[in-house]
Amino acid sequence: MSDAIRWYDHNVSDVSHRYESVAAETVHGWLVDLLPNAPALILDVGAGTGRDAAWLATRGLEVVAVEPSGAMRNEAQRLHPSASIRWISDSLPSLDQVLRLGLSFDLILLSAVWMHVPPADRARAFRKLVTLLKPGGCIAITLRHGPAETERSIHAVSQAEIEGLARAHGAFVEKVTDSQDELGREAVSWTQLAVRLPDDGSGALPLLRHIILNDDKSSTYKLALLRALCRIADGASGYARDTEDDHVAVPLGLIGLYWIRLFKPLLAAGLPQSPANQGDEQLGFVKEAFRNLSGVSHLDLRIGMFFGADRSNALHAALRDACNTITRMPAHYMTYPGGGPVLPVRRIGRVSRPENIHLDGNYLFSFGELLVPRHLWRALQRFDVWIEPALISEWSRLMNGYAARQGRTISEAKIATAMTWSEPSRDVRIAREQAVRLLESKKLQCVWTGQALSAESLDVDHCFPWAAWPCDDLWNLLPAHRTVNQNQKREKLPGIELLRSAQARIQEWWDQGFLRANNQLLPERFMTEAKATLPMLEHNDVRLDDVFAALSLQQIRLKHDQQIPVWEPQP
Repeated sequence: MSDAIRWYDHNVSDVSHRYESVAAETVHGWLVDLLPNAPALILDVGAGTGRDAAWLATRGLEVVAVEPSGAMRNEAQRLHPSASIRWISDSLPSLDQVLRLGLSFDLILLSAVWMHVPPADRARAFRKLVTLLKPGGCIAITLRHGPAETERSIHAVSQAEIEGLARAHGAFVEKVTDSQDELGREAVSWTQLAVRLPDDGSGALPLLRHIILNDDKSSTYKLALLRALCRIADGASGYARDTEDDHVAVPLGLIGLYWIRLFKPLLAAGLPQSPANQGDEQLGFVKEAFRNLSGVSHLDLRIGMFFGADRSNALHAALRDACNTITRMPAHYMTYPGGGPVLPVRRIGRVSRPENIHLDGNYLFSFGELLVPRHLWRALQRFDVWIEPALISEWSRLMNGYAARQGRTISEAKIATAMTWSEPSRDVRIAREQAVRLLESKKLQCVWTGQALSAESLDVDHCFPWAAWPCDDLWNLLPAHRTVNQNQKREKLPGIELLRSAQARIQEWWDQGFLRANNQLLPERFMTEAKATLPMLEHNDVRLDDVFAALSLQQIRLKHDQQIPVWEPQP
């Protein structure tokens, strides 16, 4: 930004006249309802003539004003002397002087600044801004659209770039507005964005952000552990058990299973997981057993799957090695600032290998359990939509850095493909086969309307829509009338009153379609999937009433946490 600083030094008089001709209330009217209450702490980056800092100070807010141009700082202090404004010479992308203050801010303002940050420096700059923001705080950014001005080092900007950076850092865009230029320049327009750092009020999100963005990492292990927990919290939370000491116990074997799923495509692509590692060398869990799983798709490493004697030996040993690595490395070294493990592990001794493996709760818990503080677990469940993109972004950054130290480059496309968490493709085949079987022997009804179904009108509906929550568990697949499913329900969440009215039909379908099926594997698969995905089904004697009650609780979570539109047909 040195060219821009020199330009402002040389043109301070003209710039001051133009900026001060427009009131801050006019320029930032879009921001008023997002301003924190006094006495909050504000960081004004690229504060210019001090117009905005002075406006914020008059509202009772404490302002740290950052301006790299000495001439502009002098002019600002002459025009707007205030004890509530502290001036600092600093600039993006480093903000080294501000970071040394040790302060966290409720609001960070970047007014007409982002276009001066070179595109190559923007990820680093955004990372510094997020680091300086308090949990629940806001970054207000105004983006200038218009012709480039080389002498001022003005670069192109976009709303999409800010949205992507927000996702990569566990934040979200809360508000977007557009406006014309207040100085009357026809070729110039503006976009204003408010980026919010979510906070659950428990301290869980700041702790996660610290581990993801700031904590020392000699490998990708800590990120892998957190991402495995994110996947479990989002799609297999039924396997988590409450403890008496305000923790949630997650089966260590399940974490090991997801650990293997995460690393298999990365290592197959030759992506480095530590500075010295160029493939699978020097990774503690990569032993003969892991390599013997090369013929097993990572898509088969999921809850409910069966492995016969030919594969169970390798899978069991690979899970044991993964669990040992997780225990000795990321779970051991992921600690609170004052000491003590964030995610302690409880082991139960040597785990004997069964002749055949069924990836269910009993087997996965046999490796031990990892204890997750309850407030952290709830944050993973509620805010996974922001946490996981931040994990993926940091993991990708680390791999790029490791590769650079090794004198090689890796393509972003290769990283993106290997980092994708692949679920089984949308498959309703088994549910459709069972529905057709019932049509041949007895009447089958649409679960939502009670209409009689025929082979021509039969559709298999995802109770909780695939587009918002991809789940092909048997309990989630329901027979419905094609017109109702495709024209009315579509990608909506069934409302609670609709669910209650459909309870008897849903449970009858579960019973006739799966529990009394002619395929003896379906009853066990139905219950295994339900226990893994739905809450509060950890006990052994699970009835269909229990599954339906758990489904109703999951509906609440999806409605409130993911804001899926609800379908509640009018009588």
